[in-house]
Amino acid sequence: MQRLVVSIDAVARLAAAAAGRSDFDLAAAASLAGLGGAAAVRASVAEDLRPIGESEVLHLRRVSRGLELRVAAQPSLLKTVLEARPDRVVIAGESWDGEAGAAPLDLRTQARDVQPMLRALEEAGIDAALLVAPDIASVKAGHKLGARGLELFTGATVDLPREERVAALDQLGDAGRLASKLRLRVSLAGSLDDLTLPEVLARVPSAECVAVGRAFSSRALLVGVERAVRDLRALLG
Repeated sequence: MQRLVVSIDAVARLAAAAAGRSDFDLAAAASLAGLGGAAAVRASVAEDLRPIGESEVLHLRRVSRGLELRVAAQPSLLKTVLEARPDRVVIAGESWDGEAGAAPLDLRTQARDVQPMLRALEEAGIDAALLVAPDIASVKAGHKLGARGLELFTGATVDLPREERVAALDQLGDAGRLASKLRLRVSLAGSLDDLTLPEVLARVPSAECVAVGRAFSSRALLVGVERAVRDLRALLG
């Protein structure tokens, strides 16, 4: 069964909007996610440290069974990452915001920033993956940089009209097979929910990890964090 990772960025935004009310406590959300069966919670860390700051990251490390951080390829973020010592770091493109989510790396232009971060994380003994587009060229570029893990971005794929989506899913499957052949750890993330997860996993059965963000948050508002995680885990077989 694939590991389920849930993003708590939306919970952090709610907490910020509620001026820190305990109803939206990040640590409580992380603990409940673990009770529901999530292998890890994921938090995005930006240069302005909003809505998740360094103190919140360190507290999440203390209370979470598993912690992943998603960061842009910016050396200034390494200090926070190395102090928190998460179980995994996902390096993503720089152009994301709290509403739209992460963007995949463009390794044609960002390789010089990504490679030093990969090296620093490897020296610190922290597992790292690159968020890349689900195509052969991106898989080859990530492998060339020395990445040991790739997270294939599914956001653009699952939002396509049906006819276009079939071709894009085939491309995703090709990328997953190549990554496995190159002995890279594969994970999936991007607009995944109860409707899109089955068809994506059918194309990339070798995926070790699936990360879910907005679908988890919206379900948690209705049924609670622990139940939302259990429902999503049931989709992984």
